[in-house]
Order: sequence, then structure tokens, then C-alpha cells
Amino acid sequence: MVTSHGIAAASGAATGRTGRLTSRSASTHTVLYDPDGLIEAELPLDREPYESLVKAVLAWAGEDTLTTRDLEQSALQLTGHARAAAADVRRRADQLPKDSGSRALADVVLREAEGQLSATIEGTVRCVQNRARLVRALYERLDAAASVL
Repeated sequence: MVTSHGIAAASGAATGRTGRLTSRSASTHTVLYDPDGLIEAELPLDREPYESLVKAVLAWAGEDTLTTRDLEQSALQLTGHARAAAADVRRRADQLPKDSGSRALADVVLREAEGQLSATIEGTVRCVQNRARLVRALYERLDAAASVL
């Protein structure tokens, strides 16, 4: 959910995937063991709320009334989703021929994503906007890979 400031609400998974990987009862938790990410690969990204967040974040101009905590929360939401999107880009790129131009571009975007995602999150508009640009670039690579496959 996106609030009036374009901030993603804390409900739901930070990765933006639809579906559940754990189940709960009154006193127990069942955690699925999936070291290869096969279950996650089958769950589609929930793109719409993150596309809205990216659009809102990139529209910010000048000083805003958002607190550092709000900015950090937005950066965390975008970071989690960027990691999930990067995993999808990697899976799709691996299905492309090694000499494919789309695969080469995906590799470049993934290297850039790795660098950006390893940077410490700051409670600044610049940091949040950089994460939003990264999510947008990863979506572009996902769409390009999907059109080739």
C-alpha cells in the first residue's frame, strides 16, 4: 500500500512477492526449506505497488516533509523488492543464449544492482531515488528478457 506521501506501508513482504512461504498455527511455524529458491521462482513479483512507489519517489522534488525514518523505510522496501527482481532477472538471463545482447545487458544491470544494494541505506531522498531507479532498471531487464524468451 502506498500512503499519501508515496511511502509503502509496512504490511506484506518487503520483497513484493505474492503468495506465502510459511504457514502458522496457534503454536507452531512451518518453514519451508528451499535453498535453491525454486518456490520463490514460481511466485510472481507484485509489481503494481512498487511501480507506484517508484513513480512517487522519482517525482519528489526539493525538500519534502518526510522524516529520515520515512525515507529509510522507503529505501528498505525498494531494496527488498530490488533483490527479488534481481533474482528474477538472473533466472531469466540464464535462460538466454550466452552471446545474447539481452543477456549482456542483464549482466551489466545485475553488476550495477549488486554494487548499489551493497551500499548502506541512508535516510536521504537521493538514496531512495537511487533505489527506485534500480528497481525501474531491473523491471526493464525483466521485460526485455521476457520478450526474447
